[in-house]
Amino acid sequence: MDIDRARTFLEIVHSGSFLKAADRLHVTQTTVSARIRTLEDELGRQLFIRNRNGAQLTPSGREFERFAQSFVQIWERARHQLAIPSGRTSVVALGGELSLWNPLLLDWLVWMKKAKPEIAIHAQVGVPDQLLDQLRTGVLDIAVLYAPKLLPGFKVELLVEEQLVLVRTKNEEPAGAKDYVYVDWGPLFAAQHDASSTAFGEPGLLVGLGPLGLSYILRAGGMGYFRRGAAAPHIEAGQLEIVDGAPEFTYPAYAVYPEASETRTDIQEALRGLKHVVK
Repeated sequence: MDIDRARTFLEIVHSGSFLKAADRLHVTQTTVSARIRTLEDELGRQLFIRNRNGAQLTPSGREFERFAQSFVQIWERARHQLAIPSGRTSVVALGGELSLWNPLLLDWLVWMKKAKPEIAIHAQVGVPDQLLDQLRTGVLDIAVLYAPKLLPGFKVELLVEEQLVLVRTKNEEPAGAKDYVYVDWGPLFAAQHDASSTAFGEPGLLVGLGPLGLSYILRAGGMGYFRRGAAAPHIEAGQLEIVDGAPEFTYPAYAVYPEASETRTDIQEALRGLKHVVK
């Protein structure tokens, strides 16, 4: 089976539309349709029912999905294994959300170098949907995410439940409502934040990335919610202080990986390292 046909099939399943799949794969809709038509001819089964709302899997399509997913994952794993650097035994590809890289995944990279130097690492950062796509198609072995979607054939394991705490810069005048920087930590935080008693009014600045917001208030002053671990060095240095009495919110990090990875020693070692650095 052609790898492009399998990828195209999975992209339609994921997006729910031939047109959206074409956009994501950077090909024409005609190409997508031709690939699926050829695939259906090879299998002798109809895989999708197309309608004005998009495309739905047939029973045969649902059954084929797990095989297509395994095929793409095996292909990517073979590609990684063939690219193993000299002197290394295997390659583990791990991706994490931007807000989780420092210090969690940075600490993990250092741990892997010391504890498992024979394992080569492919590390990258990205947004959740992108990382899940790469995990689903086998480009990544592990994704570290804040609020992962459940995927069939994948395990989700809690790594750490960190806290989001309200901190402010230390200056002569305490930061007020006009100095509040709202960081978009996701829908769960938004719901909890809006339901809390903290009344900051409309924030003058809204950012979608924790490290950006933290760097901003360190330079320009202000306050906002940030991960305790990321704020701790600046609190110890006297640059920031925790706002007494402000509510705190949970910000968990999860490792997501294929169920089949339980037989791969290198991935299990990588997971062990993640658990070690969050203790």
